[in-house]
Amino acid sequence: MNNDDRVLSIPLKKTDPVELYQPLRKLVASKYSEGDAQKVESVLETLNKCRRDMVEPRADLSLPMQLDCLLHYFKCLSMVARLFTSLSSDADPILFVWYDAFNPDHQDGVSSQRSAIQLEKAAVVFNLGAIYSQIAASCDRTTALGRHLAMEAFKVAANFFRQLWQVFAKDVVATLDLTLVFAEFLHLLFSAQASELELREELNNNDASYALQQHRCALSFISVSELYGRAYALIPTDSAARKHVDSFDQTWVTHLYQKATFFEAEARQRQSSILPESERPHEFSSVESCALDHDAECVPEILVRGICCGSSTKAKLHSTVAKLPYQVPIRMPIDLIHSEYNPFKMMKYGKLVAYPWDMPPPYPTDSAILSSSLSSSSSDILAFIPLKKSEPLNLYESLRSYFVLKYSESVAERVDGLLEMLHKLRNEMLRDDLSLPLRRDCLMRYYKCLCMIEPFFPMNASPNPPIFVWYNAINPQQHSSQHNIHLEKASVLFNLGAIGTHIAVSFDLTTIQGRRFAKDALMNASRWFYLLSKFESRKASGTIDLSEHYIHMIKLQFQELELKFHVPQPDEPGYPASAYDPSSDVTEQFLLGYFTAHFMLQGICRAAPCLDLLSEVSPVKIKDGNLVANAAT
Repeated sequence: MNNDDRVLSIPLKKTDPVELYQPLRKLVASKYSEGDAQKVESVLETLNKCRRDMVEPRADLSLPMQLDCLLHYFKCLSMVARLFTSLSSDADPILFVWYDAFNPDHQDGVSSQRSAIQLEKAAVVFNLGAIYSQIAASCDRTTALGRHLAMEAFKVAANFFRQLWQVFAKDVVATLDLTLVFAEFLHLLFSAQASELELREELNNNDASYALQQHRCALSFISVSELYGRAYALIPTDSAARKHVDSFDQTWVTHLYQKATFFEAEARQRQSSILPESERPHEFSSVESCALDHDAECVPEILVRGICCGSSTKAKLHSTVAKLPYQVPIRMPIDLIHSEYNPFKMMKYGKLVAYPWDMPPPYPTDSAILSSSLSSSSSDILAFIPLKKSEPLNLYESLRSYFVLKYSESVAERVDGLLEMLHKLRNEMLRDDLSLPLRRDCLMRYYKCLCMIEPFFPMNASPNPPIFVWYNAINPQQHSSQHNIHLEKASVLFNLGAIGTHIAVSFDLTTIQGRRFAKDALMNASRWFYLLSKFESRKASGTIDLSEHYIHMIKLQFQELELKFHVPQPDEPGYPASAYDPSSDVTEQFLLGYFTAHFMLQGICRAAPCLDLLSEVSPVKIKDGNLVANAAT
């Protein structure tokens, strides 16, 4: 039996227009105050614009741009979600109307509910999964890069439908496409398609012995078979679901049956290749679809995969961050204050700004939220964690010459945009005249680019390999000079942690909100230092400031700092009755919604940061299979 190469994707749900700005602003003014309404009106305006653009998308919007709009709207919607619990029966009506994605013209294809934020959020989560499925289906799967992007996009689509199935669809009475059975079906379908693409990469992988490769492939065939089988089993057993799918596309059920049958037969045939427990390695390396000595066509895919490997390292960080010796806060507002690449901003006096989704960065920040003076103890801490210095380096020339020599001039041209951006960001991160927020943005973007280029190190074949020179932060007379990308990554992580610490001690600690921001910024700094000690310190073999011993000393300093940032709690003795009450602060309520959406989206999309390279605001973009620098950023 032949295996059909076709992949399935789904359309977006349609909705009717609805005015959100006026009724929600009126509600904020009545529940809180007119001053509070002015604090958040930018968010309400952007919310309204996002929904209008979502309902009536412009003809020139690409799939990544439609995705940007949906993600922006979901964050805004989450910020205002708590307001809907305050809507009274005599308030201005907010009527959400959504149509079934598979059969919008059917009499049961419309769902209409008054002030039902649950329906709105469920429909948006559905559309986020749908748009990722369309992005995956649009990728050129005849190339290594296209297959990788399609695989990652299907994974994210599956994650969104899992959220819809397990969370958002549970309390929604809506059309068939938002039922639990359909959400589970779509989760399994896109998981199966992602796993099949990953299996295809595994079949071309030769980084292990023949027996081990056959073992891995056998397990993958079993996994794909189970996913297609479960997806197929959900539809024929539900008459309404079967009729609904057939009305959309009668070939779907047949396609799923053929997939389930094919992979079940392959899994049975390969059962004997599964190794006994005693012969299996303790750890499996991640699938590398193209080894470095393979076809030059794989070079862009290896670079893009590099950023995903960096993401898996950060995933390990999140899973082990509980081992830190102090409590991890739920909030992380540092990007709301200091990043010029975050369109959501926290300004002075609790004002929130949400820039339009289609407005490119940079976005202005408000440095007035910081304190202008530092205490002597804070100055001592900053002296203990200064920023590392480095010698300038023409990274572009050395990297480009490597790709020309190792592959060809045409391959070097395909990745030229990434090499240009690496060189530009490295020069900018060394500038002492940049503000801390700008320098932090630059370091984070440079670190992502380093993760992309890392698989090509060491560049032993190059006559001019890049030599990184970094000085000891606490003793600048000492330095380390190496052709070692881990020295570069470790030094960048150190500086990110140092900048986070500088920012933490810059907040006004005489206010409760200032202490909360300082505590959150300190946690951000600790994450960078933890990433350094856990994954890069030993590989760097650099100066003493990059050693695990010195990072441990920094952690001890952080414990002392956190005591200064302590926020009084209502159950503590002496807590003032007039102290800060988050429930009465509209800014805080909006922020809680933002953080909830931010961390949910981060969890869903964390495994596939390479898809950010499709965005119009990414510093490096994938265009026609090439990596190009984004002039707009």
